[in-house]
Amino acid sequence: MDKGSNEVAPPGVNINVPHSARIYDYWLGGKDNFAVDRAVGEAMMKAIPGMRYMAGENRKFVHRVARDLVAKEGITQFLDIGTGIPTRPNLHEIAQGLEPSARVVYVDNDPIVLVHARALMISTTEGRSEYISADVRDPGSILDDQALKDTLDLTKPVGLTLIAILMLLADADDPWAKVAALRDALPSGSLIAITHPTADFNPDEVKAAVAAATGAGMTLVARTQSEVQRFFGDWEMLEPGLVPVSSWRPDSEVADPKAAYYWAGVARKP
Repeated sequence: MDKGSNEVAPPGVNINVPHSARIYDYWLGGKDNFAVDRAVGEAMMKAIPGMRYMAGENRKFVHRVARDLVAKEGITQFLDIGTGIPTRPNLHEIAQGLEPSARVVYVDNDPIVLVHARALMISTTEGRSEYISADVRDPGSILDDQALKDTLDLTKPVGLTLIAILMLLADADDPWAKVAALRDALPSGSLIAITHPTADFNPDEVKAAVAAATGAGMTLVARTQSEVQRFFGDWEMLEPGLVPVSSWRPDSEVADPKAAYYWAGVARKP
């Protein structure tokens, strides 16, 4: 049995409490996770056997969004909240591959992400890649951070990405207000990209996965299509709208779009 008795973690990392970034890392085949994360990850995979596939589909969505926002929308600066442990290619690598001067600010609240972000998220000389240790529950702390102000020009359009992160906020936290505060801080022409788990496609499996997470002390909320749509406010949805994550501008035909239980969409600020 994996008890993790000999596990060593960076300062500030509690290996006795599961963290979403490390569970996600486990699903993606990474090594930056601990016994407690693997236990919750396995319990959730028992509930949803396709969980690893879904994590992969989220990563592919990030790549497609970064590509299209740079190539088709002219976005050259990004704010990625809920970054997670780096998995190459990272958002800035996709963006800077198309536009070397692109600038990206990553945000996460797990110290282990900070350790790896500083080591792996290396920018081009023309662009910039920065990391902020902050929480989406406090948008002001993100927007007021000096590293963000030094990296992004908030008078010009920004690509805001919130990938599989809003599920960690309970309704009581009013995540819609948190996202609205971020939207309001961005200028016209900015875009927001969101993925969010849902029970719309398979209620029983998702209910069991949520129970596994909450039983381990985590907050995990699956939301309906209409609840996810609210996060976009009055911004204009890009085609094809709010769709299953695999269906958002796929590179090839998807056999079963609803095999990944996430809604995904991108919208532009008028």
